[in-house]
Amino acid sequence: MIISPPFLPTAGLNFVDTKANPPSVDPLMDRVDKYELAHGIYPIAFDRRWHCGVHLMPAMQNEKVHAIADGVVVAYRVCQHAYDGGSGTRDSHAGFVLLRHTTETGDGRTLTFYSLYMHLLDLESYQSVSADAKRLPEFLRMPAPGDDAEVPPAQPGEGRKVSRKDVLGWTGGCQGQWHLHFEIFMTSADFEAYFAQTQLGRTTVNPALGKDCWGHCYFLIPQERAFRALPPGVDSHHMLSGIAFEPLQTGQNAQPLVVEMYFHKGSKYTNVWSMSEDGSRVLLTPKPICEVDYEYDMYARATKLYAACPSDGYELLRFGRILSEPATLTSSSASTSASIDPAIQGNPQSRRVPSQCATWMRAAFEEGKQGYIDINNPEILKLSDADFPFFMGWQKISEGNSPFNADGLCDIDALKRVVKDTTERQTPQDVALKKEYQKEEVLARYVKSNDAVRRQLRGFICEAPGQWDSTHNEERFRRLKEEGEFYHGNEAGYAAFMKLLTSFQFWEKTGLPAGQKLWFFHPLAFIRHFRRCGWLSLREQIQLLPRRSLPDAGALILWEQSENRFTEDHKEANRQWPRNIWMALNDMFLKYGLSNALRKAHFLGQAFKETGALRSAREMGDSNYFRKMYESYTAEDAAYDFDHNYNWIKKLGFLRGRNRAEYIATRPHDIHEKATSNGNVHPGDGARFKGRGLIHLTWRNGYRDYGKFRSRDYTADPNPELLESDAETAADSAGYFWIMRRINAKADNGVTDQDVQNCLRLVGGADGLAERQQFFRYAYFVLSDAPTMPVDGGLQRQVEDV
Repeated sequence: MIISPPFLPTAGLNFVDTKANPPSVDPLMDRVDKYELAHGIYPIAFDRRWHCGVHLMPAMQNEKVHAIADGVVVAYRVCQHAYDGGSGTRDSHAGFVLLRHTTETGDGRTLTFYSLYMHLLDLESYQSVSADAKRLPEFLRMPAPGDDAEVPPAQPGEGRKVSRKDVLGWTGGCQGQWHLHFEIFMTSADFEAYFAQTQLGRTTVNPALGKDCWGHCYFLIPQERAFRALPPGVDSHHMLSGIAFEPLQTGQNAQPLVVEMYFHKGSKYTNVWSMSEDGSRVLLTPKPICEVDYEYDMYARATKLYAACPSDGYELLRFGRILSEPATLTSSSASTSASIDPAIQGNPQSRRVPSQCATWMRAAFEEGKQGYIDINNPEILKLSDADFPFFMGWQKISEGNSPFNADGLCDIDALKRVVKDTTERQTPQDVALKKEYQKEEVLARYVKSNDAVRRQLRGFICEAPGQWDSTHNEERFRRLKEEGEFYHGNEAGYAAFMKLLTSFQFWEKTGLPAGQKLWFFHPLAFIRHFRRCGWLSLREQIQLLPRRSLPDAGALILWEQSENRFTEDHKEANRQWPRNIWMALNDMFLKYGLSNALRKAHFLGQAFKETGALRSAREMGDSNYFRKMYESYTAEDAAYDFDHNYNWIKKLGFLRGRNRAEYIATRPHDIHEKATSNGNVHPGDGARFKGRGLIHLTWRNGYRDYGKFRSRDYTADPNPELLESDAETAADSAGYFWIMRRINAKADNGVTDQDVQNCLRLVGGADGLAERQQFFRYAYFVLSDAPTMPVDGGLQRQVEDV
């Protein structure tokens, strides 16, 4: 899924802190986190009631509010004027948009959630912040019908669609406090459909369910496991199968360990915590262990350490486990179940210790001490961000473990128990306070002044009533009339408050069930977490092919045509395309670490040109063309091409400054040398090993080396054709080529035309630079957080045809 925060500040988009250690992996979210205000704290309001959103205020009031993902409008309200929130002045804004989002996250996992943008600025105030209503979808440009003096009624969305990054409005406020109230929630049915397959709510860790694995990887190491100074089998130079290992230390971990592993710009980062019986953690790595260029070198590492199947080995190095099925690497050595932690006895991998799959990871086993441990050992559980494990702070807050009592009020002592805070911060005077409003002040001080608690609250996933549903109004707010509370003895004031509240609410327009609890997330934590997913839904991929581009790129591609190219297969005289390439692309992106917008866009910029905008997974040409390109080239061929195809051979760089006589004399020798050095030594090898896959793999040696990587034979007929007929092979061969040539090292450098050209040099294509650059720029706009499309007169955004 592609998801962004509701604000896209330029400072966050372009920020790179070269001094940070470790470097920020998501600077935009770091910037937007600073917009969160100290009032309206998630999930506790100032008066101890549920507050299941956050209040965000950008650095500049004229920053636009954007849709966080592609979605369907559920309900909305557009106001012409601000309204009186009770102070006698127009100081509040009732405009809002509620969106429903449905997307995929991998392994057949559909995720449906809602995002709410409340307190959007009224139309009359646009001029004060230099807002341009033309930036809005048409339905948000006119006020809802209703009396100007009061809040106009909300409107049903009627199936309207918005795209990620569409402008929904500008920030208004409530009762003089300028902010956007922002929520993300799920219905109970949607929540169970997705999270039942995760670790959320479990305090005992279980093996990961299915192959869904994305984001950061986690390894749970039981206590008293041996750490080695060097892996077994290293030589006197500390080399194992040609891979160098730095000597570390030996020892054991006194407590269970949680190990976090992730990659960023080619380097591998590892954090380690020791974990106590109550689940609390102590960080053993003040700074993550950094192994520079580990990811860029991972192909070479896999081919040397896992010669029997480097492809499986590559997954072991990236995930700590093999996700592809069936796995090639196996073992014949049994493990002893007596030593396995009871919490992981159900792990099917615990029956055998795969010696071929040994994966020696560098990690801390106590503060200041590091060693190597084989994380492929079945006693070590392997999870990822896809599992929402409790030890990374995720807590399911529902009846039974909630700090909120039956009246919907948060109790400070109950909150401390939930967050396992044993530190006494209350003064004797605080403890002596009895009245409810006095307790509110103590709770507010506790939450606002305690950064550790604020961080833990971000991991709360709460089942609570929605505040925009009027069903529970009297139950939730009647305590405001009690002694010491705001409306004690003021029935008229309370009635005015309830009238204002109900005019603000809109649930009856949503079509969602009334009176039911919802599941709420800290919205910025939700967005930050799912930005690691990397999986693209079909609808998101359809948008990756521009509607209009250069004639030699894609020219005109309608929405339906784009959808067909990602989902359907076809075979013509000179073209073949496999079915469901969109699924295969996602598998390949995950396996080979094309996890962010920059890497994906660089890959797609090359692949779209190689495949003619996803029209053919094989190089076009007849048998004579492939003979001349990849097998044998005669003097007669050279003379004919110089006389009749001069512009073509010049464009492809074959001339190299040679005149006709020189070209005829030397070009045949060039082809012969190139063919024999690349293994094309048999008649028909030119056509047999023509370019295939999303990035055209060529030559017998190219197919042979890919076969060695996968532990399969792609040189014997008809197996070469799998690279064009089978979507998984067509995509995987391109991913293999990408990491084998270390192209990520070039892709990570940036977004310029020169960066695209540097990638092309490693891909080896001889033409189409302008088209590759245009494809890259467009794909990067779709995938990244950039709010506007690059200026290009020949480029048009893909839109769904109505």
